[in-house]
Amino acid sequence: MTTTSPLRTLSASTSPFSGGGPQLTSPFSVGGLHLPNRLVMAPMTRFRSPGGVPTAEVAAYYRRRAAGGIGLIVTEGTLVGHPSASHETTVPRMTAGPAEEGWRQVTAAVHAAGGRIAAQLWHLGSERRPIDGIPAWTPSTMSVADIDTIVAAFAESARVAVRAGFDAVEIHAAHGYLLDEFLWPVTNRRTDTYGTARATFPAEVVRAVRAAIPASTPLIVRFSQFKERDYDARIAASPHELESLLAPLAAAGADVLHASQRRFWEPAFPGSQLNLAGWSRKLTGLPSITVGSVGLTADLPELPRLLAGLSDGEFDLVAAGRILLANPTWGRLLTTNRHTEIRNYRKSDEDVYF
Repeated sequence: MTTTSPLRTLSASTSPFSGGGPQLTSPFSVGGLHLPNRLVMAPMTRFRSPGGVPTAEVAAYYRRRAAGGIGLIVTEGTLVGHPSASHETTVPRMTAGPAEEGWRQVTAAVHAAGGRIAAQLWHLGSERRPIDGIPAWTPSTMSVADIDTIVAAFAESARVAVRAGFDAVEIHAAHGYLLDEFLWPVTNRRTDTYGTARATFPAEVVRAVRAAIPASTPLIVRFSQFKERDYDARIAASPHELESLLAPLAAAGADVLHASQRRFWEPAFPGSQLNLAGWSRKLTGLPSITVGSVGLTADLPELPRLLAGLSDGEFDLVAAGRILLANPTWGRLLTTNRHTEIRNYRKSDEDVYF
């Protein structure tokens, strides 16, 4: 994996490791959420919640990252309360009862460490294989009544998240899962409004979730061009097409857009150096989170590109994932000029949990 291609650099007199740059350590606020810095923990599925219920081990895992200097944690994908969401038994759910109580312990632990945490709501769509007679729901198989059912499931899970103490809610509309299947013309072949205006269903989910949570609770929407099984996929071939997908989400009540790329430093469209997060901010005016291969190595060759993007207002927050698996204190090490203590990401890190 190539990790060096900074499109813009800081001046030669600027040390890229001078406390990580004031851009990373400056506070940020959206709605009623106040963050101490610009660092976000990206969602990563960990399969550590038996029966969909987060345990004390899960609470400790997230607490360490909050104590380690991350301004905002976004949880791994949590399944909304409908049987079609997934057949996985160790992926956490966001449902009333034991799962809600488990998440309440997680948010309490994160808050005790001085952190903030967002719940990511997830429906796998066709990635959920038909099991126990429950079909995989896709754009081509869902009736309007089915769509209404899933909209309601997202809204109810959002209410559970607020009761459990989460500071923000994120809707997962990326990477080939259900909401993204509606955004992508390859998988959305419908001829009704849900097909001719591909953002209709995701926007209905955003609107319902927005209505289900307090006005002061930020609502984040994660989207992407690529899919987990198709890195070359694109939901939009041009900025104009992207605007047609993002503008309805903004109008429905999204507060922040979380733009997922494989490599955040790559331009989203020819003719501009803006990455996907930059374009989402430019097209909607909403704050954006950039993510994609951030910080995989201790020397962080892409740091100048990150700092330049923050300085220029291209994006507002920076999410990192895999580097946090073996480096719970990555945020603090990065922002206090202790990068030599950071361990490079290794594939085997995905097998550990601490």
